Amino acid sequence: MNKVNISEVVDELGISKYTVKIYLLIGLALIFAGYNYMIVAYTMPQLAKEWALTKIQTGSLSSWSIVGLLIGGLSAGVISDKLGRKKAFAFFVFIFSVLTFPVYYVHGFQSFALLRILGGIGFGGCIPIAVTMMSESAPTKNRGFFSASIMAFYVVGWVVAGIVAIYVVPVSGWRVCYLFGGLPAIFAVILLGVLPESTHWFLGKGRQQEAIELIKRMEIAAKGQARDWPVGTLVAPPPPKKVGVSALFSPQFRKATMALWIIYFMGSLVIYGINGWLPTLLVGKGYGLVKGYSFAVLQNVFGALGSILTGYVADIIGRRTNVIFGWIFTAAAILALGVATNQWQVVIFGMLVGMAMNWGLSGTQPLLAEGYPTEFRNTGVSSAQAFGRVGGFIGPIAAGIVQQMGVGFTGLFVFFAVPAVIGAFVAFFFVDETRGRSIESIGRTEAS
Repeated sequence: MNKVNISEVVDELGISKYTVKIYLLIGLALIFAGYNYMIVAYTMPQLAKEWALTKIQTGSLSSWSIVGLLIGGLSAGVISDKLGRKKAFAFFVFIFSVLTFPVYYVHGFQSFALLRILGGIGFGGCIPIAVTMMSESAPTKNRGFFSASIMAFYVVGWVVAGIVAIYVVPVSGWRVCYLFGGLPAIFAVILLGVLPESTHWFLGKGRQQEAIELIKRMEIAAKGQARDWPVGTLVAPPPPKKVGVSALFSPQFRKATMALWIIYFMGSLVIYGINGWLPTLLVGKGYGLVKGYSFAVLQNVFGALGSILTGYVADIIGRRTNVIFGWIFTAAAILALGVATNQWQVVIFGMLVGMAMNWGLSGTQPLLAEGYPTEFRNTGVSSAQAFGRVGGFIGPIAAGIVQQMGVGFTGLFVFFAVPAVIGAFVAFFFVDETRGRSIESIGRTEAS
């Protein structure tokens, strides 16, 4: 048998039950992560009232998780590149689960903030690993869809959080919502048994036989039978001269790293700022808890749709063009919501904001995964996302400061439109196209 690389095998087999299995397992974990993160936004009005919080303190309720997201993101790349995608992913899912349900027992702002920081480490760790695993598991022609649309599951978790809050908070209070957040700990254990490891990671570590066993499982899932694969048949490209965080800023990758970090920073500032505040803003505009929360849930339903569509479109028009469009779309939708004057305008423009924000941020995911070679791919993805979390941390707090300045509803959304425009500008001038390139060829043109 001729020597081949893994992407050639995956491209030949196409989308199979094996691909879908990985997609759904990772997706379900991200639904749990999305719920545990977003439930804060839907309990924010009750927390602010019970603990007599200022606007800035109220905004920070959403930001504390993002401190943990930053820590988790920075550690996830190194951990998963060394120990494997599967073990690291299950570990981080377990972390955010067991540190969410104790919020039920807290009675003050400080203890709440501490638990959200620690739980946020789990969110921050599992998200970049999810993107990396999908980019390494999908055929080249469909990689944009799978690595972008996987984030739709995370947004579905936001939807679930809103629905749970609508029915639970008025009857049982806000605390019960956090008890549900502990359930994914069971699923984390299940993942260790059923989620396959990345074939690229096995081969990159020189574990040929284990990589071959996974290739055979792929073939059986796609064709019902597997070929004979002698050791040495699968080949990996020569390793890059540098790995780890230092490689991200080597001459070959410096421009891509800086551009992706800035885009993710701006996108996270927008999406976490708006999502953190929107339920409270709508309640404050007189829509009431159920109606205000329902509007926010509807926005996130369209956000999930945006995450799915952006991956599909990215495989057609290219990653760079898609991201530029996504952030211009976001800025326009945000400005339209800011000048909405009636209920139907709030609903329509809110749905467009949800779709556009997630179109832009999820559309950035393929660029992250396709920007670096296997040896430090997840380090690249997680580092960009971790830097982005700084923007996510700033967003809700900055929104509180802007509101205390008295700019009003419209002024707040003008503020959020600015980073979206910056994201489009950076993508236009500094991002290179990666559509159609095999995983093995990424980062090899100058590095071998």
